[in-house]
Amino acid sequence: MININRTFLVGLRALAANKLRSALTILGIVIGVAAVVSLVAIGNGATSDITSRIEGIGTNLVTVSPARFQPGRGAAVQTTRLYYSDYETIAATGEYISKIVPVYQSNLTIKHADKSFQVAVAGVTPDFASVEAYTIGLGRFLIQSDLTSVKRVAVLGSQTASDLFGQQTAVGQEITIDGITFQVVGVLQSKGSAGFGNVDDILLIPLETMYTKLAGSAALDGGQRTLSNIAISANSPDIVNDLIAQIEFILRHLHKIPAATELPFSISSQTNFLNTLSSVTQTLTIFLGAIAAISLFVGGIGIMNIMLVSVTERTREIGLRKAVGARKLDILVQFLGETITLTTIGGVIGIALGALVAFVVSATGLITARVSMGSVLMAFSFAVAIGVFFGLYPAYRAAGLRPMEALRYE
Repeated sequence: MININRTFLVGLRALAANKLRSALTILGIVIGVAAVVSLVAIGNGATSDITSRIEGIGTNLVTVSPARFQPGRGAAVQTTRLYYSDYETIAATGEYISKIVPVYQSNLTIKHADKSFQVAVAGVTPDFASVEAYTIGLGRFLIQSDLTSVKRVAVLGSQTASDLFGQQTAVGQEITIDGITFQVVGVLQSKGSAGFGNVDDILLIPLETMYTKLAGSAALDGGQRTLSNIAISANSPDIVNDLIAQIEFILRHLHKIPAATELPFSISSQTNFLNTLSSVTQTLTIFLGAIAAISLFVGGIGIMNIMLVSVTERTREIGLRKAVGARKLDILVQFLGETITLTTIGGVIGIALGALVAFVVSATGLITARVSMGSVLMAFSFAVAIGVFFGLYPAYRAAGLRPMEALRYE
C-alpha cells in the first residue's frame, strides 16, 4: 500500500536538499501558470467590457447606411444614395419598428474662443437619444420645436464638450459650426468607446437646421434630400432579423434592385456585431492562453532535465533503498511524487501571481481583468499533467536501476 502523505513529505525533503535548484525548476511552471491565468483573465475582461458597452447602445438597434464592405478596399464603400424618402417609407411600413431616426452627418469645423477642430456633426430628430441609448448629462436634448423652427441649437457629446470647454459649463455657451453661431443647450453623458470609435466625440443639431443652414446642396441628389444613415429601434431584440429582412425588401422595391443583385446598402444590427466581436475576442483569448501554455511545456522539459540529474546524483540512495526491500513501484512513486510536488507548488504560486497581475491590470482602469475558476483549474491541471508526463521517464529510469549496480555507482 502506497502512503501518499509520506511520499509527498519525502518529495519535499528531497527538494529542500537542493533549494536553489528546486526554486529555479519551479520558476518555469510558475511563469507558465501565471501567464495562462493572467492572459485568459485579461481576454475575458476585454470580452466582457466590449460586450457591456455594445449592449449599452442597445441590442435592438438596427442601422441602415448607403455603403457596403468591398473585399480588397479595406473599408465600407458608398455606391448608392440613401434618401429622406427612404426613411419616410420605412417609417410608414415597418411593422417591427419602435422608433426610427433619420441622420445626416458631416465632419465640420467647430470653434469656441481660441479652440477650433473638426468633429462629426449630425443632424437628427428628438428620438435619436432614445434610439442610440444616449442620456442627457446637462441641459436638455433636442425637441420638436427645434426642428420646426429651424433653431440653431446644439447638443454636445461629453468628449466634444471637454475638448471645447474643458472644466467650464458648456450649456448656454455659443459655438460656431462652419462660421454659423449655435447655442449649446445640452451635454450628453459619457458612453465611452464602443466598437471602433469614441461615441462621445459627436455634436448633434436639428436635422432641418443641418439641411438648411449647413449642408445646403451637398445634401441633395437630383433634388432629393439624402441621409448618412437611418437608426432604428426594433420592438425587441428577438425580431431584429425580421426587421432587417423587411428593410431589405423595402429598399429593393424603392431602388428597383433585383433579388439576385447584392444590396448596395449596409443593414447592420448591434446583436450581429456583438456576436461577431465576442467570437473574435474569445478566439483571441484562447490563442493567448495557448501561447502561454507553451511556457508550461518548456517548464516541463526543465523539470525532466533536473529530475534526470537527481536520479544520477541519488543512484547509491536508490540502491540502498532497493537493498532493504523497496519495490520498483516504491521508487517510481517516490520520484514521480517529487515531480508532482514541484509542479503543484509551482502551480499554486503561479495562480497567485497570475491573479496579482490581473488585479494590477484592473487597477490601471484600462480593462477589468476577470479571473475565472475555469482558467485557474485548466492552468493548474495542465501544470500537474506536464509534471506527470515529463516526470515519468526519470521516475521509470530510477525504478529500473539494479541494486548491485546502483550500490557500486561512484
